[in-house]
Amino acid sequence: MAQPLSYLKETPSQTAGPYVHIGMAPGAAGFDIYRQELGQVIAGPNTPGERIRIEGVVYDGTGAPVKDVLIETWQADANGIHAHLEDPRHGEISGDFRGWGRVISDFDTGLYTFDTIKPGAVMGRNGRMMAPHISLWIVARGINVGLNTRLYFSDEDNSNDPVINLIEHVERRKTLIATRTPGSNSYRFDIRLQGEGETVFMDV
Repeated sequence: MAQPLSYLKETPSQTAGPYVHIGMAPGAAGFDIYRQELGQVIAGPNTPGERIRIEGVVYDGTGAPVKDVLIETWQADANGIHAHLEDPRHGEISGDFRGWGRVISDFDTGLYTFDTIKPGAVMGRNGRMMAPHISLWIVARGINVGLNTRLYFSDEDNSNDPVINLIEHVERRKTLIATRTPGSNSYRFDIRLQGEGETVFMDV
């Protein structure tokens, strides 16, 4: 006879462990399983928009680079359209824009990079426009639950974004801004898990 649910105990939590790359990005762990791993191409060659590169390092509470980070990205296209059925304009998406990516940091330096197109402003659920942004989900050893944050752009007007304005401490809002490298199409976005300058994470 099955036991009532009240008798079941919660499974102990654990971090992602050293095997997260084997399951989610086996090529990075040295396993040649797929011809092309999921999430490597966010915006194909026929996707219109400004081509950009995002790079940065995830730092732990002591300021040391976390060298086994896996980051998933989710974004709209240059017109602010998500490649998802819940977006009423999803049928207007370019055929090779996926909007989702999976990024692995360099195991020696901790540097992560990904290439995409710059997203456009997006209509929020409440009818308010959100500034161009990329959503990030971060997992690595030492993290019990994946962390959610957003990346905004230093050369955009983020002042009216409804999500940024939920952050009461104005100085902390800066932790969500990627800085454009002068004269290039690259942005720098470092993520700090704890301590001084800790990145704002969101309860999604």
